[in-house]
Amino acid sequence: MTTSTSNQDRAFEKYVVPELDVLYRVALSITRKPADAEDLVQDTLLRSYRAIERFDGRHPRAWLLTIMRNAQINRVRRKRPELLRDPDATMERVADTSTDAGDVEAIVVDSTFDATVEAAYNRLPDKFRRVVELVDLGGLSYQEAADTLDVPVGTIMSRLHRARSRIRNELEAAGVTPRGVHPDD
Repeated sequence: MTTSTSNQDRAFEKYVVPELDVLYRVALSITRKPADAEDLVQDTLLRSYRAIERFDGRHPRAWLLTIMRNAQINRVRRKRPELLRDPDATMERVADTSTDAGDVEAIVVDSTFDATVEAAYNRLPDKFRRVVELVDLGGLSYQEAADTLDVPVGTIMSRLHRARSRIRNELEAAGVTPRGVHPDD
């Protein structure tokens, strides 16, 4: 075993292994299927192992969740290449308001809802996206997210509120959810 490999293994043990439970919980919340969640975690572990020598040791959970987010984005793109080929057609489908506006469950289950949420999430400024990753996707408390990002708890709460509002506004503008009706209500 080379010194580099042994350092890589030690760093992986130190920074990645303790986060396995969180990674699986987040992956399950993203994919909604245990098998897909396991695949996403495995992809995240592989990517993190390859990159561990470049990791500075600060905020391992945030680093891993970023890797997971990017891995999931790539997985979605591979499964749904039409999102990349013709974004205008995708947005037309998203804006189609023929769905019964009173049926919030149907709106949330609709695949255009997922595409719109993902697009809105990806358009968020990094400081908002990171808070959504940590709190909404990663299940961290406000305090844990504040500690991870080294900001006050109030900043976390403000950024999360603003990020959720932006996503909600994009959903409303795209006609995916009617004004005043929110899937989390």
